[in-house]
Amino acid sequence: MTRPVYFDCDTGVDDSMALAYLLASPEIELVGIGGVHGNVSAAQGVQNTLRLLALAERTDVPVAVGENDPLVGQFAGGAPHVHGANGIGDIELPETTATAIDEDAADLLLRLSHEHDGTLEIIAVGPLTNLALALERDAELASRVTQVTVMGGAALVPGNITPLAEANIAHDPEAAQAVVTASWPVTLVPLDTTLANVIDETERERLCAAEAPIVRAVGAALDYYFDFYVAEYGRRCSALHDPLAAAIAVGGMLPRVAPAVPVEVDVTDGPGRGQTVCDLRGQRLGPVDRDGANVRVVLETEGTLAPHMVERLLSLTAPSLEANGA
Repeated sequence: MTRPVYFDCDTGVDDSMALAYLLASPEIELVGIGGVHGNVSAAQGVQNTLRLLALAERTDVPVAVGENDPLVGQFAGGAPHVHGANGIGDIELPETTATAIDEDAADLLLRLSHEHDGTLEIIAVGPLTNLALALERDAELASRVTQVTVMGGAALVPGNITPLAEANIAHDPEAAQAVVTASWPVTLVPLDTTLANVIDETERERLCAAEAPIVRAVGAALDYYFDFYVAEYGRRCSALHDPLAAAIAVGGMLPRVAPAVPVEVDVTDGPGRGQTVCDLRGQRLGPVDRDGANVRVVLETEGTLAPHMVERLLSLTAPSLEANGA
């Protein structure tokens, strides 16, 4: 039996990879997608999602527009220098007649949590505003969700938007604090591991030559993303932020070092705003779970993601899509 998954995203280039990965994963059933501010506006991200789903012939998946502003402040304007003006490397995707549903993302999540009470999993790869709003609307949400996997934070490495903060968390620290302190199990996939997993030009070319249109689109979008990451790695490649979180959530990648430890998010207005403060004391002799901690921080993975991800994405052929009921 497949596990039901709600996917919350701000669909940029790496979100697109994560979405394609989830569509190619037989272990899970994508039962809903919410869009949130982050790489682009919530509306632009949802439009990207709808067009990617249309390429994959998966317009059966409900998509909802979520929050365009964080709990405190306003939308920061996105990251066009990283993801392109449209969020997907400025490639042009075919238009689709598919539209977002009438519910907002928080209400979609709440409804799905009732429909899949005790089995629903959440994968969140953007700012956590939609999740925090859903928790605010229904404090019992956490009891109906079996697992939350978040791409975000930096435990032992510098941030990527400030010296201390990772972008998804920094774009809404108050929401992130609400999510990591709620009474559900959270797996945090931070920059410590996502920056250690990269995809290179040879692998991108394989995606560009794929049979499935959504995979070719992902390969094309990566061209812009690679340009940004040359300064980080000194070569044409990119980090695999969101796909790594998706693969860990699905089970395609396994954590090697992932202790459960207390985690707090800095919600002050000082230089540490948005930092994920992971209490990693007592870990010198090996990973140790701390009593009562609900957040598992992935510091190392078994193997590297790119070979597995590329093979899984290349399995998305037109015949297999039809066989999966698309």
